[in-house]
Amino acid sequence: MDVVSAIENRRSIKRFDPNHSMSREEEEKLLNLAMLSPTAFNIQHWRFVVVRDRGLRQQIRAVSWNQAQVTEASLLIIVCADLRAWERKPERYWRNASPEMRAVLLPMIHGSYEGKEALQRDEAIRSCGMAAQTLMLAAKSMGYDTCPMTGFDFDAVARFIQLPPDHIITMFITVGKALEPARPRGGQLELDDVRILDHF
Repeated sequence: MDVVSAIENRRSIKRFDPNHSMSREEEEKLLNLAMLSPTAFNIQHWRFVVVRDRGLRQQIRAVSWNQAQVTEASLLIIVCADLRAWERKPERYWRNASPEMRAVLLPMIHGSYEGKEALQRDEAIRSCGMAAQTLMLAAKSMGYDTCPMTGFDFDAVARFIQLPPDHIITMFITVGKALEPARPRGGQLELDDVRILDHF
């Protein structure tokens, strides 16, 4: 499926075939594609918690307004962000760059984020948002449907997955085979409602 078709046809699906399983190869392909998403300074803040344990998924569903897709989807991916990724061995992010480029970029990373907690959080959420969109479009191109979710108790889920204190949960992405089509679009704004030329 081409990118335009994937964008046009990606919809949030609430009911998935609970008997369908994705192969580990498909899961790996999906996550590897997500890891090609853009991110500031190539920091790659995202951490993908793939919840395979059925009992854990039931616990998560109970704190997610009992939404069926949490347990019925083939994959439940909790997209988390490492807020301190900028300082965790940042040389990893530029290991293939020239020594000259590394000498410039690594101090820039430190200078950009040190002591700026709001920026650290904002940047991590931006990175995870782009990775989540890549996940959904990649899944669509592979013949799967998805649903991004924030309708859950973030604190409870953090406890269930033993989220480190310097990480945050940004959203869930459920992936699987749709049991029923998405509802009609609720109503898209007109382009003129969202396009601002030069200034407000």
